Amino acid sequence: MEIFPSLSTALSSQSLFVAIVFTALCFFLVLFSARSLPLWPRLLQSDGGEKRSEKLCDCRCCCNGSVGGCSEGETAPYLNGTEMAENWPVLRERQTGASMMEQLVPEITTHALSYLDYPSLCRLSMTNSLMRKAANDDNAWKALYHKDFTLEQDNVTPVNGWKAYYAATRAIVNVNNEFFNIIRDRSLQAMSRFWLNADYVKCVHASGNLFSGYNAVIHSWQFAFNWEQGINFQVRDVRARVLTDMAWVSMKTYVDDVDIGPFNVTNVFEFHNGRWYMVHHHSSVMDGEVEQQIVHG
Repeated sequence: MEIFPSLSTALSSQSLFVAIVFTALCFFLVLFSARSLPLWPRLLQSDGGEKRSEKLCDCRCCCNGSVGGCSEGETAPYLNGTEMAENWPVLRERQTGASMMEQLVPEITTHALSYLDYPSLCRLSMTNSLMRKAANDDNAWKALYHKDFTLEQDNVTPVNGWKAYYAATRAIVNVNNEFFNIIRDRSLQAMSRFWLNADYVKCVHASGNLFSGYNAVIHSWQFAFNWEQGINFQVRDVRARVLTDMAWVSMKTYVDDVDIGPFNVTNVFEFHNGRWYMVHHHSSVMDGEVEQQIVHG
């Protein structure tokens, strides 16, 4: 009969041990679950009895009960429970929403913008302030100038930058194209407005005749337009140089159904009263049997 009290005592001790172990496991499980929560706040008691909260999230706050209310000099001291003062500039850069294009080095940006044409580059500058800064880069406009016009003038330093120089060159090239359109249309009235009314203007036609002064020049064009048949020609190898109030354009013209040629043409313009006027035109024929050689000094 003494066996049963001993057995009962043993079972009672074993149940107590299992209960203690089970309770401890539950306690550690609850503690682990609480610490694994990403937004779980912990109140830390300081030496002065004040409480401060430590945010374990990656949001920016000043731990004063408001989010986003930090002053310019304050930073969020913790990021997932670790100090992140050294990483805060990177985080602020990401918060600005900077695109990959805006984070490229200037050389790569300039190379990428060199594939854009004139209208596209102007539209890009109107998107936002960062793209406007990139699109107004002097190297980008210099590359576009060499692509659209000529590889010459590489050592030129425009006073107002390459963007303004590109616009001025584009304007004078358009004026030069207008001159040849007037010749195709044989409009004496348009040619009269195109030339500057001055006594020093000069015109040398392909025939070799020189005309000096405004009236003589316009009469020479009247004689040329009175020919019964018009002429068809193409303009190639256009090179322009633009100064503040003066510009000159050199090119070659090829006349259809003519045995002679091509012609070397030089046009000189002056800027007066907000527009460009022609002051000199020179056209001379090249011997087709002789290859022209351009000598660079």
